[in-house]
Amino acid sequence: MKKVYFLQTCDTCRRILKEVNLEGFEKQEIKSNPITVAQLEELYSFSKSYEGLFNKRAKLYREMDLKNQNLTEDDYKQYILDEYTFLKRPVFIVEDEVFVGNSKKTVESLKEKLL
Repeated sequence: MKKVYFLQTCDTCRRILKEVNLEGFEKQEIKSNPITVAQLEELYSFSKSYEGLFNKRAKLYREMDLKNQNLTEDDYKQYILDEYTFLKRPVFIVEDEVFVGNSKKTVESLKEKLL
């Protein structure tokens, strides 16, 4: 299975999508086609953490002052389902691995996996 969750309006997502060979990937734009409970649970099965899938750089994260709240895994899950901006992106699923976010290390690992 090859799938990518991304945000079309995100410059970083667009840059990474250009760098990676997307042949054979199912693409899902998360603003126009929000992530479902089943899809999020599938991502969780790979990452074992909703917090790991959560985007703490989102403007809404600061606006809602979530940093100063004691959030549980269930809270992270619900926020991701409620608002697309809370999913750390892009998220690539390649076979039995998930690559979450845009750190240089994550993108390099993804590229190595796709070789």
